[in-house]
Amino acid sequence: MKFDNHDERIRYYELLLERDLEQIPQFELPEGYQFVFYKAGDRDSWIEIERSAKEFTSYEQGLQSWHKYYETRQEELPARMVFVEDSKGEKVATATAFYDIYGRDKSGDGWLHWVAVRREYQGKGLSKPLIAYVLNLMTNLGYRHAKIPTQTTTWLACKIYMDFGFKPIPANKINSLEGWRIVKTLTNHPALSDLEKVALDEIFKEKNKDSFESNHAIIFRKNISDLE
Repeated sequence: MKFDNHDERIRYYELLLERDLEQIPQFELPEGYQFVFYKAGDRDSWIEIERSAKEFTSYEQGLQSWHKYYETRQEELPARMVFVEDSKGEKVATATAFYDIYGRDKSGDGWLHWVAVRREYQGKGLSKPLIAYVLNLMTNLGYRHAKIPTQTTTWLACKIYMDFGFKPIPANKINSLEGWRIVKTLTNHPALSDLEKVALDEIFKEKNKDSFESNHAIIFRKNISDLE
């Protein structure tokens, strides 16, 4: 059984990571790609990238999220929302240097929002340059510490963030302990060396447990480099 980088079969837990914005790893975009900032009219490009990456199941769902996060904050986006364009000028990836829109985080930290690469462009080395670029953008905007919200269903994103030096926020590590143990099982990342793995059948939602084949070869890390 092979795990997808956005796998809805996995038990869902909210995860939150953090790191100081110092000594950010640097990665260059592959030849033929460039960074551009949001401009008026880019909403549908953002929705399509997120939909292609399985963040949304439909355009309508993407539109709802746009209204929730950005509709009333569009004047901020030209300085915060980044796209990767290919040689034809098509927007194929995105991430945003933002903040907690709910106002619950009183720390003033930056929040990395909605990192996504179109499905057909995954495996081309775009995600790490994009993340590095937006983390540097956060620094330029005056932030000194960053947080990233994610979830177990996007377990590969957790691995990439931890590769960047992000670690679970201590309170979240307690509250979503089983979620972090699932990520440990899928990635065996050294940032989670203090956690125990879960049994393989505990990774799945209840409805998937009956179909789990304990004698089937489980492939965790195969194709990870292709997905990043």
